[in-house]
This record gives sequence, C-alpha cells and structure tokens, in this order.
Amino acid sequence: MATTPTSSIRVLIVEDEETLLQSCASVLENDGYAVTTSGVAREAQSLLRHNVFDILLLDWYMSDIPGCELLPVALGANPGTRVIAVTGKPSLASSLDATRMGAWAYLPKPFSAVQLGILVGQAADAVLRAREALQRAEQLERAGQNSDKIRIFGRAPAFRDAIARARKVAPTDASVLLTGESGSGKELFAQFIHSHSRRDTGPFLAVNCAALPEALLESEMFGHRRGAFTGAVRDKPGLLKAADGGTLMFDELVEMPKTIQAKLLRAIQDGVVRRVGSETADAVVNVRFIAATNRDVTHAVSEGLLREDVFYRLGVVPIAIPPLRDRLEDIELLATWFLGHYWLKYRPDVPMPVLHKSAIAALRAHPWPGNVRELQNTIEHAVVMLEPTTEIHAAQLPFDMLPVPRERDGSGVDIGGGNEPGYHEARDRLLETFDREFLRRAITKAGGNVSKAARRAGIDRTSFYRLMGRHGLKPDVADRRLA
Repeated sequence: MATTPTSSIRVLIVEDEETLLQSCASVLENDGYAVTTSGVAREAQSLLRHNVFDILLLDWYMSDIPGCELLPVALGANPGTRVIAVTGKPSLASSLDATRMGAWAYLPKPFSAVQLGILVGQAADAVLRAREALQRAEQLERAGQNSDKIRIFGRAPAFRDAIARARKVAPTDASVLLTGESGSGKELFAQFIHSHSRRDTGPFLAVNCAALPEALLESEMFGHRRGAFTGAVRDKPGLLKAADGGTLMFDELVEMPKTIQAKLLRAIQDGVVRRVGSETADAVVNVRFIAATNRDVTHAVSEGLLREDVFYRLGVVPIAIPPLRDRLEDIELLATWFLGHYWLKYRPDVPMPVLHKSAIAALRAHPWPGNVRELQNTIEHAVVMLEPTTEIHAAQLPFDMLPVPRERDGSGVDIGGGNEPGYHEARDRLLETFDREFLRRAITKAGGNVSKAARRAGIDRTSFYRLMGRHGLKPDVADRRLA
C-alpha cells in the first residue's frame, strides 16, 4: 500500500472524555495519521517520555494531572512536538498560558471533525516542512563538508584547492602560513590541519599577536620567572610550553613586534624556550607552528614589519583562503547550515523555515566585506528576530545591519567615500540597486515572459509589474541591457 505523507506523522491524543477521545482518533486515523490514545494523564507521561510524537492533542484540564504539567514533559522529550491545547473552558488567560508554555495552537470545545482535521493538517504541514528543511540542510552539509572532525564547507574551486593543500600538509610537521581576509576562516583551517595531523591528540592553542601589548605578549608566549616584573608572583610556563606535542597558531603574525620575532626564531629553529627573566634555556619543546595574517606578507617583509627569516620559517607551505565574494556557489550552503545551527540553538520548538530563492539571490548579491563571519552573524540575527514563518524572503533578511559597500551603484552614484550620504539614503540606494538588477536578471532568465519571471521570483505579477515600472524596466529593455 502506498505511503501517504500523513502516515509518517505520529499523533498522541490525551483526553479523559472517552467518547471525544475515540471520535478524535477515528477522524485522524481516517486521515491517515499514526494515532496513539491515552485517557489517563499519568499513562500519557510515560508515553511521552519513551516515544517521539510529532503532534500532541492535549486536554488542558485533565482530572488527575493538568495539561499545563504534561506540556513541558512533551516538549522536554521532543522540542519539535506541535502541541494543540484542547479545553472545554476556553478563556483568554488559559490561551495565553498555553501559548507562553510552548503550545502550537489552542482549540476550544466543542469543535467539529472539519475543524480538527484542518488544525491537525496545518500542524502536520509544519512538521513535514521542518523535516524537509532539516534534510535539505543535511544534504547540503554532506555535499560541501570536507572533514568529519572540523566542519569546513565549500565547493568553490579556489576553496577546494585550499582544502586540498591543507589536507596534504596536515600529516607532516611543516609550518603553514594562512593568508586571507578577516572572517574568511583562517583559524578554522588551522584547526582542520591540526585535527588531521599526527598531533591531533595534543593541544591546539592560538595567540592573537595584535591583541596584546609587547610585554604581555612575550610573557604569554614564552612564560616568565617569578619576580621578572611587577606582578610576576609565580613562575608561568607560557604557550610554547603548553603547546608541547601539539600545535600553536600565531594569528595576525605581521602585528608581532620584531623583538619578539627575533626571540621566537630560536624556538622555531631549535625548540628552545627561554622565559622572561631567565638567563638560561628553560625548556625544549616539540611544537608545530601555523601562522595567519590578513596582510600582504611580501609587502610586510619589504616594509620591515616581518623578519624575512621568520617569514621563511613559518611560511614553508602557504595557503591562501579566498574571500566569500569569490565563492558565490558556497553562499547557499553556508547560509543553510548557519540557519539550521542557530534555529536549533535559539528556537528548537518552532519549525525551521527554508531560504526562499529571493533570499539566496540577495545573499549572493551582497559583497560580504566581513566574509563568512559576517554571513554567520547575518543569519544568526535573522533567526533571533524573525517571526515564525515557513520561508525566509529577501525582505526578511537584516540588510539594514550590513555595511554599505564603498562603490558606485548601478546608476553611477557614489554611495561611499567623499560625500557620505546618510544612513537611510545609503540603504535606499543599495536596495534600489539590488531590486533593479534582480528584476533584470529574472526577466532575462524567463525570456522576457514577465508572468514566468514573477512566478520564479515568488512575487505576484501585479507587484512585479509595479516594481518594473518603478525602475523604468520593460522586458525587451531588460534583455538588451543584460545581453
């Protein structure tokens, strides 16, 4: 017998009125749902703790245990359960209480079989959508994930080349120099290399060379002897010693003071560490070094900011990580993964939406000066602020919080630089540019067929024509301008 979508939906009906319990079960079983019933709240508690139900039809005023006590048990066992609170004593207070506690819907008695079928059908649709969104996220993750230890996603050729280099150098002890813009994932690459090395059971430590003043950075890296300076009340081993047998990452290498670079050179060459305030070698360590910077390294060497010998010691294998704007094919993959991650973190009791194609187009159109970190923050912001929905459209993305690119828009008007416009003006110009380019491309891909373009864009035809008129576009004009 063919499987229907509802047959995979597991429903638990908890109702102490036997006639109503059996009537509801009969209606839902006829609709194809997998139904379990319970007329006793204590029995329902056990069922909820030992089984997973997608939908719970819960009598709010049970005789032995009230529904308000059963609801947390249901959501604690499965946060994705859609709870429908049923009551013969409907009131605004009980409705608000049920909603605040996590009920998905509220159904006053008496109700008809049609009302029950519609409400449970809506809950089932939400369950199925959430499953589809999760499956889609898992498929995208499997397609783009490069490690079962450290999650690095990407299918863009330049990014996969970087991953291949990282994978090849990982089993060796060769020093690696990671270059790339801020937020592109340098530390994640360093962790990837460490996790695929022979040192993966050892420590992975990172020090930001730009975050600490020179004296503190030296003490942090090499350690110090008691009394070496004011406040040094006890011996401290330092990161080089702490990373013995593992990996030490120097983030923002070019910002490291040259005096510390000179001292570091001996530790790189011979593994010898001398603490601040010590006149002898305090330890010999076995550490693998990974350095990272968002600066042009050769330029830094020529300017005297980075010692040439340190550059050659730490840059045995250079790996360039491409910016997100050069990885357009990865944006949907990353955004979908971040959406799933933060939705489960912040809103586990609400069905997860999917990214509409208009949202994906908007994400691909943004220049992402903050790279993957900026995309991550954007999706996290959207998850926190969004009202419950089944699809996330472009208009629901927090583009208000995104930096305005310092470039000219499609009409040649400078939106950054000398005559800096106000916030609202700059935002309006940027959104206008996006709208115009999106419409042009949509019409072109639809072969000039506006109805088809509107349908693909998820916009009703009247609104689509209105947008075209606002931007002075006609199907034939759009085609010529994109040709």
